[in-house]
Parts: sequence; C-alpha cells; structure tokens
Amino acid sequence: MAQIAVLHNTLDFQGGADAVCLAVCDALQRDHDITLFTVSETAPATLADRFDVTLSDVRVRMPPGAAAVAGALSGAAPWIGPQLALRSVLLERFFRSSATPFDLAVSTANELSLSIPSVQYIHYPQFHLHRLADGDPGRLNRLLSRLAGPSSSELAREDTVLLANSSWTADVVADVYETRPEVLHPPVDPIPCELAWEQREDGLVAVGRLAPDKRLLDVIAVVDAIRDRGYDLHLHVVGAAPRAYRRYAERVAAAANERPYVSLERDVPRNRLEQLLCTHKYGLNMKQGEHFGMVVAEYVAAGMVAFAPASGGQQDVLGNRHDRLFDSVDEAVSLITNAMAANDPPELQPDRFAREQFQTSLRRYVNESLTALNR
Repeated sequence: MAQIAVLHNTLDFQGGADAVCLAVCDALQRDHDITLFTVSETAPATLADRFDVTLSDVRVRMPPGAAAVAGALSGAAPWIGPQLALRSVLLERFFRSSATPFDLAVSTANELSLSIPSVQYIHYPQFHLHRLADGDPGRLNRLLSRLAGPSSSELAREDTVLLANSSWTADVVADVYETRPEVLHPPVDPIPCELAWEQREDGLVAVGRLAPDKRLLDVIAVVDAIRDRGYDLHLHVVGAAPRAYRRYAERVAAAANERPYVSLERDVPRNRLEQLLCTHKYGLNMKQGEHFGMVVAEYVAAGMVAFAPASGGQQDVLGNRHDRLFDSVDEAVSLITNAMAANDPPELQPDRFAREQFQTSLRRYVNESLTALNR
C-alpha cells in the first residue's frame, strides 16, 4: 500500500474535472492510502452522490483558511475571471510543504511543478498559455506560471506520466510543452434506460453548470428557431449554479420563465438527471472548444442523439460525425431539425467510456509508476 496524494484545485465548479477527481480517488482508495489536497468550499461528499461514487477511505487536506479563500474567489469570479490556475498555485505551494510522506502524487488539477514522482491528468493546460498562437493567457498567467508552472523538461522526466482527456487536448499540451500525453478519456458509465427510442419524448436536454461558456442562452435560441420551423420541441436546462456564475444563471432563469416550452432545474439529484436523459431523444452542448465533453458523453451513455460544436474533445466523443457536429447556431438548428425529421435512433455505443475502463487504465499507470520507484 502506497501513500498517494491526489491534487485537485477545486471542487466548487462541480463539473467534469471534479468527476474525474472523485473517480480517481474511488479507483485508488481500495489498494492505497489516499489524501485529497484541494482548495474548495465544497466537500467531496457533496458531489459523491451526483457522480455516483463512494469515498470511504479518503482524507481531505486544505491550506489554512482554504474554505474562506475559495468562497471569496467564487464570490469575486464575475470581476476577476478565470481562477483555476490561481487555485492551483495555492494548492501547489501548500502541497510542497507536505509532500515528503507521499510516494506518488496524482494531479487531476492539470499540470503542476511537483517535487515527487507523479501522474498528471490534464483537462487543458493551465500554465504558459502565452506559448499558444490562439491562447488567451490573461494578465496573470505568466506570473502564475512562474510560481507553479512546470518546465517542459520537468514534464518530460521519466518519473512523470502525462495523461490527457482527449486527443485534441493532447495536441494542445504538445504545443505548450513539446511532450504529448497519452489519451485517457474520462469515465462515463452507460446509463440504464428502459424506454425504447420510439417511446421517448421529442425533447432536448442541455446539461451543465449555468455559466457563460456553456452558452445556454444560445441553446434556448436554437430551440426557438426549431419551433419556428414547425417542430414541437421542448427543452430541459439542467445544471448546477455555483455562486461564481450567479449573474449568468439569473439571465438563463429569466429566459426560461418567458417560454412555456423551456424548463430550468438546478442542482438536481442523480436519479432526476438520469430520468430526463432516459426519457428524451436529444442532447445538446453549445460550449466551443470543450476539452472533452463529459455532458456529451453522458448523452451518448443514455442512448440519446447528441449534438455539439465541431471543436475540442467533443469530436472524439461523437466520432467526428459531420451530422452531429456544428460550427454555428444556424447549423445546430439545421442538424437537429434534420435528425427530428429522420427520427433515426442513435448509433454510438453507450459504454464507450465506461468507468471500469478508465479506472483500470488509471490503476495501471499508477502501479507502473510505483513499480518504477522500487527498481
């Protein structure tokens, strides 16, 4: 049994990266002693039911005052903008003083400069973004990169294993660090659904946190346009509403209230989410450049026909299908309208990204790293 530190910058945004973090803890807790380091006001147990995991043997450590700091950062998000890299700096600085007892670090907080052997799972690079031709580093990224960002030579070390959530992300990492990670798609279990395709409602479901990057107002615009074409399509918007995005959430709620065919449900339990996915035919994501697309993968896992922008890791999820990937709101309208007219059932397999596959691969990478330490 090894002493393993799992590093995750925050659980406060309640998205796909957090699902990966909890799945990693779940995968390793049986055979190893796990400590989760994070900077969050959200407790792991709060998300365990939503992501269907049991965390029975995981300790949590946070820097002094971390919950208050996390709350302040979430509250200030509308003014300070992206903050994951900042939280990662706080996390890395705290872990640096606590790393000695651990045999291995597993980062689900993207790339970090670490003093011990590590397995690092990258959802999208967070440091040195100025190296990307189309990157948007922001004003503080160079400073934060100096504080906690790894060098290219650090990530190329033999005792560092790099993983990426999609082939697209792996290419971006290679552009930044000149080292390409192996691809390990995030875990998304098939969702058992009883209704046959023909029995499902002609409805659209859009799942995701109520945040500007999810473009939920565009989702509503897509449904408006499809209804204008004569199709009786309704929409369920389902998402968490972290305090950081409260202003945008209010705009989405106002738009939903104006339309009898749009419903908004916040912070739903897992069984309600699965009920919606299993009783509707179509799923839509509008975020451009999604690093993987956990929501899109869940649509597939529930036997829905899914649509997403033709960018980012969603292309992996939807098998690069031209009839499911779009470049604009108008094209999304056309693709969904065509699918409704054809009424063809989905063709992608629901178990493509099953959690068992993810956890088996993750354990293999961790065990190989631990074995290398003992040679």
